[in-house]
Amino acid sequence: MKENPLIALQRFGQSIWLDYLHRRMFDSGELARLIDGDGLRGVTSNPAIFQKAIGGSEVYDEAIATLARQGKSSEEIYQALVVEDVQRAADLFRPLYDSSDGLHGYVSLEVNPHLADDTEGTIQEARMFWQLLDRPNVFIKVPATEAGLPAIRQLISDGINVNVTLLFGLLRYRKVAEAYLAGIDDRICLGEPVQRVASVASFFLSRIDVLLDERLPQKQKESGPPAGVPAALQGEVAIACAKKAYAIYQEIYTAPSFMRMAGKGARPQRLLWASTGTKNPAYSDVKYVEPLIGPETINTLPQETLQAYRDHGRPAALLQEGLELADKVLEDLVSLGIDIDLIARKLEEEGVDKFNQPFDKLLGEIDLRRRKALSR
Repeated sequence: MKENPLIALQRFGQSIWLDYLHRRMFDSGELARLIDGDGLRGVTSNPAIFQKAIGGSEVYDEAIATLARQGKSSEEIYQALVVEDVQRAADLFRPLYDSSDGLHGYVSLEVNPHLADDTEGTIQEARMFWQLLDRPNVFIKVPATEAGLPAIRQLISDGINVNVTLLFGLLRYRKVAEAYLAGIDDRICLGEPVQRVASVASFFLSRIDVLLDERLPQKQKESGPPAGVPAALQGEVAIACAKKAYAIYQEIYTAPSFMRMAGKGARPQRLLWASTGTKNPAYSDVKYVEPLIGPETINTLPQETLQAYRDHGRPAALLQEGLELADKVLEDLVSLGIDIDLIARKLEEEGVDKFNQPFDKLLGEIDLRRRKALSR
């Protein structure tokens, strides 16, 4: 019998998480089956996922009505719903978390995306969710914005697990790692334990290619670069950035400065590949999985990509291969006059907006159902 490719990934040190969460997954047993049958090791969520889950079904209606009759506001109802879902998922993963000494079995919940440029607001909301969730195997998602960096440091110092989200650029990735390490160092200086303080840096991939694939043909027309250069870069930049990010990860977490922290029990902030669903139908449906398999990494997959990889994935340790080609891809971008750091900042701004919109839409939908329940 053919080995399940999702489980085979574990031999190469990679964990598969699911980028989706819905309350019906508990009642149907779907999430438990994914853990047992596919070796699922975690779940990520975001405002867009909850907007589809809560806003797109009637499963949550009874809970919304009950909370409405208790006098809860729309935002309080939202918080109660998502906290319950994340708690239930975390409880399913708790045996894995315990048996792996806190390495696996995490579920992520994001702060209000409107706080992306508000350091103090992010810190306060993250602390609030951490207390409400009351589970050791959860992550609070904090965006990798300039305002998010000091929040990451403070939350890690507090002993709160952080999933750094909306990360697109290599320069920003270094700053994210520095914020994590500073938070660990702060905690050590306070005499607090660091053994179970966990963090991941979620590097978003497919959106990089979507944006650049639109721009590269125009660059060919504008500057007339050597024939074939823009075409050769299409669909290649995100993977190149991920491979370079992993090289930076290895550099940072083998350095003497981190080794001293590791001696106190600190763990690396693992890289997590996010936005891994293929958006261009001309590309492979496992494009953002196959080339990025390597030790101490995580890939969070939407349902369709997880099913595709289960069906025809071919696990192999490819993350550390092709680094010279990755360098050339990024050098060719520079030769075309494309600043990848400016691209990353644009994607960050768009990413915040893409979470703000479904968050606001969801609160509006909850408010309609709240009012409807109260009018009965």
